[in-house]
Amino acid sequence: MDSHPESPLEPPPEAPREPILTLPAALTAYILLIAVIHLRVLLPPEMENWTIDVFGFIPKRYDSTLLDITFPGGEGAKVWTFVTYSLLHANLTHIGFNVLWLLPFGSALARRFGAVRFFVFMAVTAAAGALAHLLTHEHAIAPMIGASASVSGTMAAAIRFAFVKGSFLSFSRGDAEAAAKVPALSLWRALRNGRVLAFLAIWFGVNILFGATSLSLGGEEASVAWQAHIGGFLAGLLLFSLFDPIPRERDDAADASSADQSSRI
Repeated sequence: MDSHPESPLEPPPEAPREPILTLPAALTAYILLIAVIHLRVLLPPEMENWTIDVFGFIPKRYDSTLLDITFPGGEGAKVWTFVTYSLLHANLTHIGFNVLWLLPFGSALARRFGAVRFFVFMAVTAAAGALAHLLTHEHAIAPMIGASASVSGTMAAAIRFAFVKGSFLSFSRGDAEAAAKVPALSLWRALRNGRVLAFLAIWFGVNILFGATSLSLGGEEASVAWQAHIGGFLAGLLLFSLFDPIPRERDDAADASSADQSSRI
C-alpha cells in the first residue's frame, strides 16, 4: 500500500474583525473625564453647590450693575468657567444625551483632528457657547452647565465632510478611519449641498423649538440653554478649517462628489 505524505491543511486567514463600536482614544478620555467629574454628586450638598458656583458659567459674574454678589472662584473663575462649565452635568440623562450625539460626530472628528486638536476644539466651541449665553442672558444668576455647546460644535464641524462620498454619513462609506479623513467641502460648497442644508434646517429648528417651548431634559426644572448650542454650532462650522489637518477637496472634485451624492438620493 503506497503511502502519500499528507500536506498540512492550513485554515484560510480570517478577515479582520472590527468591534461593533470603537471609540478613538481622545473621545474615550473626554467621556471618562465627564463621568469622573460627575462623581461630584456624591459630595455633601454644600460642596456640590460650591463646585457648580466655581466651575459653572454664571453670566452675572461679569456684571455688577444690578446686585452686589460675590461668587466663589474670584477673578480666575471669570476665565476658566468659559470652558469648565462644559464638563459639569445636571444628571445622567444630561450626560447620556450628549454622549449619544458624540458617538458618531465626536468619533469622526477625534479621528480626523487627533487628540490635541480635538481637545482644543472642544474648549473653543465651549467658550463660544458661553459667550452666546452671556450675550443673551446678561444678568442671569443661574449657572449654565453641560457639554451641549461643544457637542453642537462637533456636529457642525463634522457636516463639512460627513456627506462627502466615502465619509460616515454618505451612501458609500469606508472604514471608520478612512471615513473620517475624506477631503472636506469648503464652507461655500457645504452651504450649497442639499443634505447639509437639510441637516442645518432640522438642527436649528429643533433648537428653536427647545427655546420657544422651554423644554428641558431629564425632568429638571432648568431650561435648555439653546443659545449656547447655537454659539457652539456656529463656531464649529466657521472655525473647522483652522483645525482640519486634511487637505481640502478641489472645487471641481467637490462638485463631482456632490453631484454623485445628489443622484443617489
